[in-house]
Amino acid sequence: MRFVKWLSAILALVVGLVIGLIYLAPEITLNTVLDLDRQRSGLVRKELNLNGGLHIVYLEGGQGEELILLHGFGADKDNFTRVALYLTSFYHVIIPDLIGFGESSHPLGADYTPAAQAKNLKAMLEALEIHKFNLGGNSMGGHIAMTYADLFPTEVLSLWLLDTGGIWNAPQSELSKAIFETGENPLVAKNEKEFRRLYKFVMSDPPFVPGPLLDVLARNRQNNYALETEIFPQLTSSSAENLATGLKMPTLIVWGEEDRAIHVGTAEVLHNLMPQSEVVIMKGVGHLPMLERPRQTAEDYLKFQKKSASN
Repeated sequence: MRFVKWLSAILALVVGLVIGLIYLAPEITLNTVLDLDRQRSGLVRKELNLNGGLHIVYLEGGQGEELILLHGFGADKDNFTRVALYLTSFYHVIIPDLIGFGESSHPLGADYTPAAQAKNLKAMLEALEIHKFNLGGNSMGGHIAMTYADLFPTEVLSLWLLDTGGIWNAPQSELSKAIFETGENPLVAKNEKEFRRLYKFVMSDPPFVPGPLLDVLARNRQNNYALETEIFPQLTSSSAENLATGLKMPTLIVWGEEDRAIHVGTAEVLHNLMPQSEVVIMKGVGHLPMLERPRQTAEDYLKFQKKSASN
């Protein structure tokens, strides 16, 4: 009985310390959580300087064929950290912060079109001496992935498109309706309140994040607000539909059934454009399957790759 009381006291103390850290040092706590998630997934943070002065920060880990993963608009490399836990035993995973986001360079007035981002990625991969790889992306990252595959088709072994952007001949989403009717973009945030609304908008089943840590994330988005409002029109002015029709590599298209940013009907439009594609629709999931259902998302991908290898 004495041991149980002692253990309960220790646990209560630990819980109290954790809660205290969350509220008194949220930035330190968030960075610690991210570091632990990366370690658990077998990922290491690395940096690279490109010719021309661009600086790229990326996560790398695992073994096997290369798998490059590209985050979406307003996000960063850690959107793929948890899904990487189930992938690094099978793939050598590399997850960059795309230029303009995360810890990579944020040049004002630069070209942020998918084609420009694809060329930045090309420069990064050449510096790492990677010439053949599997390529995946979420939202904006999927748009960039398709653009890369169109520009450099012999390098891309397969595509993994998660709620991808760039397909405009599709059912109108809640996001596009909001922008058309109000002129305001729910995907940008200039304060904590708008970020919490954004967090709920992009995910139907988001991972739990304590309020103070959400506010740290909100400040990061707030600091990038001006640049994000500059980048977004460059994305929407570029279409991936013509590109998709010419892509022949095996492709897995994944969509959250409850995606409010890009209508789930876009998956079928994209599937009809790509002869070597398969579609997975995830119930109860929004715009970010790799965050909402990391294990299921990874398992579906591994199953797809196993099937592709046997064909």
